Amino acid sequence: MMRALLCEHFGNAQDVRLASIPRPALADPHAVTLAVEYASVSHATGLMVAGRYQTRPPLPFVPGTEAVGRVVACGAAVTRLRPGDRVVAIADWGCFADEVTLPEYTVYPIPDTLDALQALPVPLSYGTAYCGLVWRCAVQPGETVLVLGAGAGVGLAAVEIAHQLGARVIACASTESKRAEALLRGAQHALAPEDLAATVKRVTGGHGADVVVDPVGGDLFDQALRAAAANARILSIGFASGRIPQAPLNLLLVKNLTLHGFFVGRYIGWTPANERAQHAPALQAVMRTLCAWASEGKIRPTVSKVYPMSGLAEALGALEARQVVGKVAIKIKETNSCHSDSGS
Repeated sequence: MMRALLCEHFGNAQDVRLASIPRPALADPHAVTLAVEYASVSHATGLMVAGRYQTRPPLPFVPGTEAVGRVVACGAAVTRLRPGDRVVAIADWGCFADEVTLPEYTVYPIPDTLDALQALPVPLSYGTAYCGLVWRCAVQPGETVLVLGAGAGVGLAAVEIAHQLGARVIACASTESKRAEALLRGAQHALAPEDLAATVKRVTGGHGADVVVDPVGGDLFDQALRAAAANARILSIGFASGRIPQAPLNLLLVKNLTLHGFFVGRYIGWTPANERAQHAPALQAVMRTLCAWASEGKIRPTVSKVYPMSGLAEALGALEARQVVGKVAIKIKETNSCHSDSGS
């Protein structure tokens, strides 16, 4: 038996309870079992617990889609990984437990020089930002990239990655502390949401943004379209504001804008087609790049607060209140590493 956070009915995160459940079986030859040290908490976690995410797990289920830990067992067909490997992984769910078993395709080795909490945000936040900026938008050195929601999760990752790619970065974030953090991570300008279009045009000498990264949606999306330069690319990757905006096609037409949707779930098996094996080689190459950048200090993935297993509702509340810089995590297992629960 093992400890796990168990969601027995869709609803409030406060009803998710700590329970003792059987350890996961390792029946799939292409699966591995991880001993989990930390698991991240995101807006998607709350949606999944509420039963409002794209995928509704069968009840009861263990939430948690991103974990860092060590491999403890491998299926017979697994050759890329072995027991004892330090890894970070993306699962369908199940990471808020002592152990999780998942397909090998979305399990990524991490270098010994990279701390566990630094590695934890890499697959989802940094993977989404990198693939959206590089695969979808083909960001070029010298272009201006406007990042909405730049203080947390994918937004802060996009600031760092766009900077690493040689772009000029304009960050938009809701609080002064988040704007200050974005400046430390490579943004040339950090703006409040108010009068965003006019301010972006002013700091770019009237040109506007060549690429807009939008994990927020809502009213900010409307402003960002007006902040975009002619021929700009708009990258829509989420709706943290809670409102899915409607794109005014006349504005896209007269400004020659390209609107890209990007759902990283297509590449990691979160769609009915389950394409994770097909996309695994490309994503594994991305994760090697991102882990190397993190190990070399070129990007700084951050978990700003770690909660105990009893703190899931509190962690989600902090996210909803927009109090989080970077990401937050649940501590699953005691370790002897040198970091503290205050973050990395």
